[in-house]
Amino acid sequence: MNTDRHPGDPAAEPPEGPALPGEKPAAEASVKAGTAPGGEPAIAPGGSTGEPDAPETGSSPAEASPEAATAPDGEPAVASRGSTGEPDAQQAARSVPSSPAAEGADAASAEAATAPDGEPATPSRGSAGPSDAPEAARNAPGPRAASGEEPAGGEPDAQSEARPAAGAPKSAVAEALAAAVRAVESGERAAASFFTEAPRAAPARKAAPRRAAPAPAPAAAAAPRIDAEGLTGVRQVLGAGGAPESLAVPVAEALGEQAAEALQEDPWRLLAVPGVRPEQADGFARALLGAEAGPGDERRAQALTGWLLERAALEGHTVLEAPALTAALTQHAVPDPDEALQAAIAEGTVLVFQEAVEPAPGSAPPQGEDEEVPVRLLLGLDRYAMAEESLADGLARLISTFTAGEAEWERAAAEAPTPSAAELIRAAAAAGLVTHSGGEAARAEPAALVAAARSLGLRACAAAHTEDGRRRLAAAGDPEAVTVAGLLSGAEGPGRDEDGALALDVLAVLDAPQLDVETAAVLVESLPDGTRLVLSGDPAVLWSAGPGRVFADVVAARACPAVVSRTPDEGPVGELVSGIGVGELTQPAAPDKEVVIVPVRDPGEAVHRTVQLVADSIPRALGVPAEQTQVITPGHGGPAGTRALNAALKERLNPGPGRFGGFDPGDRVAYVPAPGRMVPGTVTAAEPEGLRLDCGGSSVLVPRERVAEMVRPGWAVTAHQAAGTRWPAAVVVLPGDAARTLTRSWVYTAFGRAEQHLSVVHGVDQALPRAVAEVPAKERTTRLRALLRAQVRPAE
Repeated sequence: MNTDRHPGDPAAEPPEGPALPGEKPAAEASVKAGTAPGGEPAIAPGGSTGEPDAPETGSSPAEASPEAATAPDGEPAVASRGSTGEPDAQQAARSVPSSPAAEGADAASAEAATAPDGEPATPSRGSAGPSDAPEAARNAPGPRAASGEEPAGGEPDAQSEARPAAGAPKSAVAEALAAAVRAVESGERAAASFFTEAPRAAPARKAAPRRAAPAPAPAAAAAPRIDAEGLTGVRQVLGAGGAPESLAVPVAEALGEQAAEALQEDPWRLLAVPGVRPEQADGFARALLGAEAGPGDERRAQALTGWLLERAALEGHTVLEAPALTAALTQHAVPDPDEALQAAIAEGTVLVFQEAVEPAPGSAPPQGEDEEVPVRLLLGLDRYAMAEESLADGLARLISTFTAGEAEWERAAAEAPTPSAAELIRAAAAAGLVTHSGGEAARAEPAALVAAARSLGLRACAAAHTEDGRRRLAAAGDPEAVTVAGLLSGAEGPGRDEDGALALDVLAVLDAPQLDVETAAVLVESLPDGTRLVLSGDPAVLWSAGPGRVFADVVAARACPAVVSRTPDEGPVGELVSGIGVGELTQPAAPDKEVVIVPVRDPGEAVHRTVQLVADSIPRALGVPAEQTQVITPGHGGPAGTRALNAALKERLNPGPGRFGGFDPGDRVAYVPAPGRMVPGTVTAAEPEGLRLDCGGSSVLVPRERVAEMVRPGWAVTAHQAAGTRWPAAVVVLPGDAARTLTRSWVYTAFGRAEQHLSVVHGVDQALPRAVAEVPAKERTTRLRALLRAQVRPAE
């Protein structure tokens, strides 16, 4: 099965490359790999990677093909570092994702690592430019817009500018790393010692003061202008290496004004361009350098190390364990991976961290000072290291600076609509940080908390991940609810005070599992001292499209009170989804056809039955029109992926020539305003300036040059793209070739998108109950939990 992967998708298995955590090993790459007959680098015109069903994000229907290098869920392109059009996925000096693109390939789906669908988005280093550039390049996330859900096309958003500016004070970890590198270079210590030394006990740290809040950035910034003369130089170098000239703008955007000189000196820097893979960069270097382009070239190892860590971010990791990274370098034919890593550390390409290994359940902790504490060595990029450290410092600051007010809060708790709401209000009264877990019905509890805070004269606000989440929160009792992206940008909510902080005393963030680490860091940095922060969400849904697992790490660190709602989701769909959350696939009573199972034998029949359900059966039997029914499938590629389903649904529901960038008025679309944030919409018209959309009643004009990366067909999406949004009816398609990619969290998320009716086009036989019972979400390697435990005393 051709699979699309999404950043953050636990089941994503890139077609090639080293075995990252949870990933299958791939064939070794060599300098000769990726060259076309005649020694030409195998870079397809337009920069396409030639990867079947690679991540797909924001590509137009006309361009979407099995060969497009975009990821399912509109997640950032697998190997790309540029901006994604989509979720789920992001990039100036350390910008914070507004949330991904996308959708990354859903944990259980065959999704490619691109983030256009608002899924998760990938860590990217630039945005792609030309319309004929590889789809992966157009869809790969750019500066991660930590806005909330599905970052789009690498556009900077309010969080993009949250990264520390060059010259900013280094963190204690960064300074310790620098000292370690100096010790290695001076001969005082052997490099190998950093792989074995146990960590010293870290002194207690005070919560760091709140940093100045970043100035909001526009949701969609125009690509930087490239000097014509500079572009000419880049084209000449690309031509000399056999690469297509259409890569000139992406190269210039990724490498800057001196791009031509940089490529000439180090051809492997081509890996900084979205969609370019190691074998292609090897072929390019071979064409430029000839016999000098060996697999052991230090420049190659440096570029590969950064690329591998960026690629790991597509899978949701903020760091990798040293053995995983050395194994990955070995699979890419690096002769001495340990030496390559030490060089990368010395050059500052990679940061190194030591983390104590937690004792296995039931085992005794180390006794005495002389007993060695087992540690693991973690390697990562400074971008994510700084985001996690900033987030940990910010959360510790909120915990230490709030002022308890149990007396006045107790009166509000006594008037709460439910016992769970009262428990949440009491927890927020006594702590600066609280986690709240629950399903759809539990959304009313944070709404009750915000209402209680306002009744006490406090500035309170609730923010959801998506516009639909905001709508549902309003229905649950908070008509003033906002989205995370709107809050950070200043377009929604109370705005900022004279110090640049959000003018809030209480903030409840719903859909918290969708927060990636960069978005969360920007959000927490924006809160003034003393603010009460409640992170609320359903822990069983798919994690964020971008790197990190913020909500799960905060809960696991036991850094604050954790409230678990006792309010169940009602109805047959709620009963079914609740069972899946605990690993049980039950058959609820559905007297009014709330849940329908439609067995199919092959993908072709799955597509046929899906179209029949959406266009005929559901409207006729249940009165739910086609435009209110959402199709959800594991991946973008394959005979029953989003591309095939969207083509079939368009032909039946809104046939047309696709005259406007592949779209016609009336087409349903997935609009990705920022990486990791997907907004459902409908095409209303094409104008000289671009494509006009209706997104939930709001008119949106997508600039002509951005349509390919920000808009894709939306009749069928992946579960990562759909996370944070619900529809009156949902049709979940499970073709047989998706059996091995299913996980409990994917099934839980997909089935939970239905409000009234769920149809399951079932072709995976026993793989469905097996996934629900036995296949949890794939783990992510992060540092936030350990950082919080080092700073905050565990909650009682």
